[in-house]
Amino acid sequence: MKKIILLIAIIAFQVSTGYSQKITDGATIDLDGLSVTFNILNKESISVGNKNFDRYKVSATLVNNTGKNLGFRLNSYPQIVSNTELVELNCVNATGARQTSKRLKLKLNTHLVQATYSAMNKDGKLQNNILTVTAGYYLDNGASVKDEAIFIVPEGEEPNVTVRKTM
Repeated sequence: MKKIILLIAIIAFQVSTGYSQKITDGATIDLDGLSVTFNILNKESISVGNKNFDRYKVSATLVNNTGKNLGFRLNSYPQIVSNTELVELNCVNATGARQTSKRLKLKLNTHLVQATYSAMNKDGKLQNNILTVTAGYYLDNGASVKDEAIFIVPEGEEPNVTVRKTM
């Protein structure tokens, strides 16, 4: 009975968090039309406290090959949007030491619009001002986004990275 409950809990967790796949250096994985490429840019050995670690600078690129533009418009200003990520890369064996990353999130681009408005200055003269407003978030078909992170892992290990679609 305990094994069945544990199995149901594991399946429920995987369904709620999304299916993740392992990705290695230089590999590209397709997630429903979103092509994700992971690369290790450089590696160096460091010492934190009395322990040795390997420090990796990594990058990830996402290309929208879905055949459609992705995104959404905001319906009011200011509207707080906390989740614009499309894909998350998770380094399972990252320590997070020295305030480094354990995850790398690839997000939609921000659509900024500049609005010009007139207002009186302190001298009573009419003056034009520019206000930059976030109108939405997007990623056009064929376009890409890229980000970098630093992962610190135990000495002798390479980053053990999984990738999953979040949106």
